[in-house]
Amino acid sequence: MLFWKLVSVSIRAQLQYPASFLMFVLAHFIGTFIDIGGIWLLFDRFKMVQGWTLHEVGLIYGIVQMGFALAEMFARGFDTFSVMIRKGDFDLILLRPLSSLFQIATREVNIMRLGRLFQGLTVLIWSLSYFSFSPISALIILASILSAASLFYGLLVIQATISFWTVEALEIMNIAGYGGLQACQYPVSLYTKPFRLIFTFLIPLACATYYPIATLLQKEVVPFWLGMIAPLAGFVFLVLALQLWRLGVRHYRSTGS
Repeated sequence: MLFWKLVSVSIRAQLQYPASFLMFVLAHFIGTFIDIGGIWLLFDRFKMVQGWTLHEVGLIYGIVQMGFALAEMFARGFDTFSVMIRKGDFDLILLRPLSSLFQIATREVNIMRLGRLFQGLTVLIWSLSYFSFSPISALIILASILSAASLFYGLLVIQATISFWTVEALEIMNIAGYGGLQACQYPVSLYTKPFRLIFTFLIPLACATYYPIATLLQKEVVPFWLGMIAPLAGFVFLVLALQLWRLGVRHYRSTGS
């Protein structure tokens, strides 16, 4: 399959210097422990925060970190897309007999983000060891990870799409991406109502990470079925982001025009 061939080429290129690769992965792995360290200090002092324990918050933390890592790994082409627009390189993409979306998506796979992925997985497994979830619950957690990855991927696609109209970096996208990552490491029930609404309906990270876990732990007064289908919001968000990308491509004006 062409997709995996292009991905493998990108991975082999990054593995040409294995020592450097391992050091970067290790740096990401250790560096991201600062976040969970801060959460641990909070719960070491107060034990529980609005009924949530450290192990329960660890489930949400692991899901959001793994989702963000997967998005960073596979959406690197969209993350650096504004540079391509400024240089006029997108014209070359349009000349090739392949979808522009496909080409940008496979332009680079940043496997150095494996460090963050493994860190999130480590915290998730540690947290899961304190609970006895059913196989169905495990599938919900997996769906939540993929949903979070889809949502963060969609945010990067939107960031790239905005470059069709302005090549200036928009800090609001960084706020939505990295800000959402930091904020949604905690249960959104800790925040004010306007904040909860933003991360439920506008950027539905809470649907991908918080509501499924809160429903499994019986900490949210929403119907069980609603908590279980909440991760679908992340996939819907990605579909809408891809539609916006196609709109941006149609309105693109070549540097030669």
